[in-house]
Amino acid sequence: MAYDKAKWHSEGDFPKDAPAENGGTHIGIFLAWAILHDLVSDELRADAAEDLTAVRERQMTGRTFLFKHLDGVLTEDDFNEQGNAFARHYYNKYMGEFDRIVRKQFPTAYHIGDLWKNYDAIAKIIDKRYAEWRTAAR
Repeated sequence: MAYDKAKWHSEGDFPKDAPAENGGTHIGIFLAWAILHDLVSDELRADAAEDLTAVRERQMTGRTFLFKHLDGVLTEDDFNEQGNAFARHYYNKYMGEFDRIVRKQFPTAYHIGDLWKNYDAIAKIIDKRYAEWRTAAR
């Protein structure tokens, strides 16, 4: 099952003044968060160990990883069991929260740059939702 695909965002009614790869920025931020929280699958660890380290060391963004290793598609195969449980619970809500946060500074969610400072701003809300989810699961 695919949680999200960059082309779902960059095709069709996409802002003409935003680069097409920005259709994957929000996906890459969520993916980077999962990488930093060790929620990725064993298969991904085996196939992309060096680049997972690069993301952890902030030498590569989640969006770059998404396009380099996952063809712009985030699926259940990319997460471990806990990662999938959280993604199933939160990913659709994440989309709305991402849009709401980004639109405070940018005309659309597709105008945000693929920068670690932007990741840091969005990761705060993912961290909060993850903590809430873990507390509720206990």
